[in-house]
Amino acid sequence: MKKTELIKLASSWFQKKNWNEFPFQKKTWNAFLDGKHGLLNAPTGSGKTYALWVPIVLQYIKDNPDYKTKHAKGLKAIWITPLRALSVEIQQSAQRFADELETGLTIGIRTGDTPQSERAKQKRNMPDLLITTPESLMLLLASKGYEKVFGNLTAIVVDEWHELLGSKRGVQMELALSRLKTISPNLRIWGISATIGNLEEAQNVLLGMDPEFRKNSVLIKSKQKKKIKVISIIPKKMETFPWRGHLGLHLLDDIIPILKDSKTTIIFTNTRSQCEIWFQKILAKYPEFAGEIAMHHGSIAKETRLWVEQAIRNESLKAVVATSSLDLGVDFAPVETIIQIGGPKGIAKFLQRAGRSNHRPGEPSVIYFLPTHALELVEASALKRAVKEEVMEDRIPYLLSFDVLIQYLVTLSVSNGFIPKELFPEIKSTFCYQGITEDQWKWCLNFITMGSQSLQAYDEYKRVEVTLEGVFKVESKRIAMMHRLSIGTIVSDAMLQVKYVSGGFIGTIEEWFIGKLKPGDTFVFAGRTLELVRLRNMAAQVRRSNKKSATVVSFMGGRLPLSSQMSKILREELQSEAEYKRNTPELKALSELFERQELESIVPKQDEFLIETFKTREGYHALFYPFEGRFVHEAMSGLLAYRISLLLPITFSLAYNDYGFELLSDQPLDVQQVIDNNLFSSEYLFDDLQKSLNSTELARRKFRDVAVISGMVFQGYPNKMIKTKHLQSSSQLLFDVFRDYEPDNLLYQQAFRETFEHQLEEGRLRMALERIATQTIIWKQCEKPTPFSFPIITDRLREKLSSEKLKDRIKKMTLQLLK
Repeated sequence: MKKTELIKLASSWFQKKNWNEFPFQKKTWNAFLDGKHGLLNAPTGSGKTYALWVPIVLQYIKDNPDYKTKHAKGLKAIWITPLRALSVEIQQSAQRFADELETGLTIGIRTGDTPQSERAKQKRNMPDLLITTPESLMLLLASKGYEKVFGNLTAIVVDEWHELLGSKRGVQMELALSRLKTISPNLRIWGISATIGNLEEAQNVLLGMDPEFRKNSVLIKSKQKKKIKVISIIPKKMETFPWRGHLGLHLLDDIIPILKDSKTTIIFTNTRSQCEIWFQKILAKYPEFAGEIAMHHGSIAKETRLWVEQAIRNESLKAVVATSSLDLGVDFAPVETIIQIGGPKGIAKFLQRAGRSNHRPGEPSVIYFLPTHALELVEASALKRAVKEEVMEDRIPYLLSFDVLIQYLVTLSVSNGFIPKELFPEIKSTFCYQGITEDQWKWCLNFITMGSQSLQAYDEYKRVEVTLEGVFKVESKRIAMMHRLSIGTIVSDAMLQVKYVSGGFIGTIEEWFIGKLKPGDTFVFAGRTLELVRLRNMAAQVRRSNKKSATVVSFMGGRLPLSSQMSKILREELQSEAEYKRNTPELKALSELFERQELESIVPKQDEFLIETFKTREGYHALFYPFEGRFVHEAMSGLLAYRISLLLPITFSLAYNDYGFELLSDQPLDVQQVIDNNLFSSEYLFDDLQKSLNSTELARRKFRDVAVISGMVFQGYPNKMIKTKHLQSSSQLLFDVFRDYEPDNLLYQQAFRETFEHQLEEGRLRMALERIATQTIIWKQCEKPTPFSFPIITDRLREKLSSEKLKDRIKKMTLQLLK
């Protein structure tokens, strides 16, 4: 069948469905059938799945003219998804098209949720299309004879590539693709990305450094513009002194009419604990929603999550309170409305969530923005501009992640083994390892066979043996099993299962939270008030409780920093405010707050850098406002405190948020000295950062992840996980050994490099310091705290006081300031 006939076949199927195929879909079909690789950039909900699944099926029809009577067995395509929740959606869409064209193609799912019986069935007889995750793909590469499984592969599609890029899961994919290129001669590599700034670089990372692949590739951009309507929920009474304490709950009544007017609504929160609290508070105040509202986050049991997803589809739920677990690609056509609680901190995340509403091509998306404190309305105004101007974040790819490479080498050794001189060109062809040297390669090989210079005396680190033929193989069944259990790059804190005493699984909770509770204590989790009965075999056994007062489960990783693009737009919004434009409803609503700020200080323009000082009973406060996000402010506050201490004998306590940071001391700080001595210079930045932030301590924490990924530290067997504190002490011991005896150890050095590049965002910090150097520094000596400084001061109090006491304390502080 010719290409034109094949495309006609797909077009007529679309017509039968009363769908229009979009130009980007046709372009993708043509490029795929011409044997090209590529990256497809299209907005959420515009039909990306059919853009790539259709040509995979058409290629099969072309290769097998008698496809209706004779089925060619074996795996033909792999669809990679970063979230397990997406697999069912993709499977249903793919199966529909395959069945209605009478191809006989089968579609299977293989993720961490796939039962063992199903995996065994797949091993005997692979489906035609396999929907899987990066980790499950690596597990397949760890099975013997994998070349036969992947030999006839015609396509691999990496969905939501922007989510994987900029993480070690992306590196995992780069390595897997480098192997598949070698063993699957007819392979076409495609990525799908909805929201990303550096598209060309994203395509290069996906395809690797191989000039043949790059030359034979296309970047297809959809001209479908997703209309997004952002509506801010503006409080009737605006606080003049904002603080980040109430999670936006003071606006709970304002969202009820929105819920009632929509068939289905998803309420997005930024953290799992915020999700739990909002769910509880809505039900407590509006019990009529019982049975019509549910909750969805990553720690809830899989069965419950799947039930919620299905209930959204068939419109039996009015609303779902969710975290990023519902961010990506799940095709919920009936969802009418999205509510975002608090600043999402990034434009891409906000657009992704907005795209959940009216998830149909051509339909406008509606997203309500609910600020958790007044200053977040500036973020809302900035987001509106970002949507209008189509500003998008870049994703920064990882380079030379030796921990992922070591894990991958052991994976190949567990299956068929590898010969280093044959594998090295593959590794070097990836974007991540394009700069790897022969010496670094040899070090990695020595590490898996001998355990590095300082660990040679310990047999447990000698995981791989070299056969007489020079093949690197794992011969020990125990090592192979431990390695398969450890495949992956997401290192989380140890999770405990939460089960009823009478049986029944509820979900998983991080160990550090349960560790603070004793039997008899109650807590809220998965929408239920539970009483802890006992801890047994890495499981928290609980029973239902009727007590009203309860701790809501809190999880690690709750605070996201502002992205660099978001910071830039936020500064531009403040500039427009400083010039009294007040051209958005959000900025107009904040007029009282800005007037109060102007009374004590100023709203800085884009070419101004504001420093405020004042005295309270706590001491002498100095506040600085770079508006660069909390990670940069964390690093900058430590850097500045260190540089000041070289000039003056002074100690500070530090506090920071997304807008600025505070240095608090028991003696006044002469800001003029800071300005005169050019303490915001980017010179000697790396050295000063290392000294100022106790970078060894930060790297020590980062090293735990590196140690787990590289297999130096084993996390334990299922239901027998090793406690976090034991993992920490094992990795700390190794860290100290390398520091004292092997400082050139690549994994030890990587921990420092990642701390600076990814945690402290050194590159972004440098750019912020260079920007400050061009700005006019304005020092305002204030009588009392300003609206800008108030959230930073109260954030520091949070560490010392319970939430109720904090509320009372802030109420008193606010009353005093308003006198």
